[in-house]
Amino acid sequence: MFDLVTVGHFAIDLITSPRIVSPKPTLGGPPTYVSLAAVKLGAKVSVISKVGEDFLKDYTEWLRTSHIDLSGLKRVKGAFTTRFVLRYQKRWKRKLQLKASAPLISTNDIPNSLQARSIHVAPIANELSEDAITKLRKSASILSLDPQGFVRCFDRRGSVRLKNWRGKSVLELVDVYKSSQDEIRMVTGEADIWHAANEIRDYGVKIVIVTRGVRGSTLLFDDTFYNVRAFEPRVFLDPTGAGDAFIGAFLAEYVRGKDPLWCTCVGSASASFVVEGVGPDRFGEREETYERALEIYEKQCKKVN
Repeated sequence: MFDLVTVGHFAIDLITSPRIVSPKPTLGGPPTYVSLAAVKLGAKVSVISKVGEDFLKDYTEWLRTSHIDLSGLKRVKGAFTTRFVLRYQKRWKRKLQLKASAPLISTNDIPNSLQARSIHVAPIANELSEDAITKLRKSASILSLDPQGFVRCFDRRGSVRLKNWRGKSVLELVDVYKSSQDEIRMVTGEADIWHAANEIRDYGVKIVIVTRGVRGSTLLFDDTFYNVRAFEPRVFLDPTGAGDAFIGAFLAEYVRGKDPLWCTCVGSASASFVVEGVGPDRFGEREETYERALEIYEKQCKKVN
């Protein structure tokens, strides 16, 4: 029985920005950031993912050393690992380019014996089918979704732009929904956060979280909205993976029965450490994450209605 299983592709990211002097490939993707954030809070985690022959053994050794179960990771002969180039510009606006994509994750890749307190569905390049998500629903007490990979489309050069995604049948399976403000607009057609979150809630989703970068996040549960501020990091080097770390930390607390508002503060605190490094280099330990979360919880949460 795992506390959290993340389903989606690992990625090999080349991250460029004015603050990164010597860009180099780094391990990325939701299975990396979600899992590491949860492990730091004491969660037992696993992944279901596919990679190619270019996925270094150093990566798998490091992940295992970091206490991430890799029994659900499949290395496919003749395939490539999903690769992105991430170019950050002024005000941290990001351009994404897909350079390679790993094979799709199907129902056959999901063990019939899988049991988890929570499963986080996190596609990054349309690698999951509805049938696979339906099977995952049967294996988890809590099903969480980040739809980022469903709202992306790619041109011939791999450049990414957002597209509409109306995933009614998927959303009806979900307990916890997390996405950015731009992504929830693609899912609902609503530019207003409150209207968009309410529409997601109307599918039966218990908790809706909309992340807004340095402006924090908006949480909806029990028909009540909360604005949760972002914790100001000591230094801001790279926002890659911050949203994934957020939901990983959130779910690690939520499966323990913690209040969703507290879980959101822990998610915000975890994300604040990630941006202080480049790639998955920086995660807060449990006590220092809780320390930042408590500061947010006591001083920076605002009930909207």
